[in-house]
Amino acid sequence: MIEELLALGGASAPPTATARMRALLQAALKHGRAELEKPRSGYGAPVVVAFAAGAGILLAATPVDAGFRADPAAVNERAWLLVAAAVAVLAELAAPGPPDGPGDLHLRAGDLDGSLLLALPGAVNPADLQEYAPLLFDERAAPLDRLRARAATVPDRLLEGPELREPIGDHHPLRIAEAVARLGGSPEDPRSVDEHEDAIIALLGDRAQAVRPHEDPDPARRIARRILQRLDGMGKWGGYHTDFAHLARGFAGNERKLAQAVGEALLEAGLLAEKPSVGQRHVFLNPRRAAEIRRLIDEGAVPPGLRLPPA
Repeated sequence: MIEELLALGGASAPPTATARMRALLQAALKHGRAELEKPRSGYGAPVVVAFAAGAGILLAATPVDAGFRADPAAVNERAWLLVAAAVAVLAELAAPGPPDGPGDLHLRAGDLDGSLLLALPGAVNPADLQEYAPLLFDERAAPLDRLRARAATVPDRLLEGPELREPIGDHHPLRIAEAVARLGGSPEDPRSVDEHEDAIIALLGDRAQAVRPHEDPDPARRIARRILQRLDGMGKWGGYHTDFAHLARGFAGNERKLAQAVGEALLEAGLLAEKPSVGQRHVFLNPRRAAEIRRLIDEGAVPPGLRLPPA
């Protein structure tokens, strides 16, 4: 499919090729969505992400559920990292510079026949897009585990039409990915995201304006609320995850040991979920327990089943 898209002219294809290119793109996105549900994706035919350049806007059509804009749990980890790689390419092509604040994040998303469409303001001519987008995407996507993916370029008319709206939630992973990319990091690499944690929380806030868990008089509950608050602030709801040992970051002395015990309690209660990794334990917020997590952060309401350790 990708070879035929290129043969038809890619981003510079004539209007006479529109119908055929649209059919090919729809088939490629459908194939990609099915592949991303498998243990290994794109090994028969690569998963395709399509890039286009319109008037003052750059677009990327990804083979993941368009519902991700509203629900970060709508896609699995590999699908999310593919999206994060596409966000990085858009940011590199648009070159908007570091964001000044949460209002300076401009990534938008739409529904392209069920697939997630990404958009970022920027100006690139079709010839440059056709030359650079595949190279940039390959650099980002090639290291992703058990995934083979390629970029195609298409005329912007193939991606026009869907309403483009902000991701829902101040700390949606799409906003985190844009911020990390514009700060010079790699949003498809969780280690790079961790390296930019302080800058991201300073940029987007950590819900501390509304709640102040550090004032909670109960030591274990205070630590639990702060751990969950920080993970929420970094959008770590499944696509992004963090080393379990990282949960104790920011705590010192006896609090550090207590933070590790609190982390185990959060895991046992199912508020955190675990992703096995080579030589490490990685954890993330359980999207199915989002309401309870937010109540614990905001109100200190301990959900049934969470047994916090004594101080």
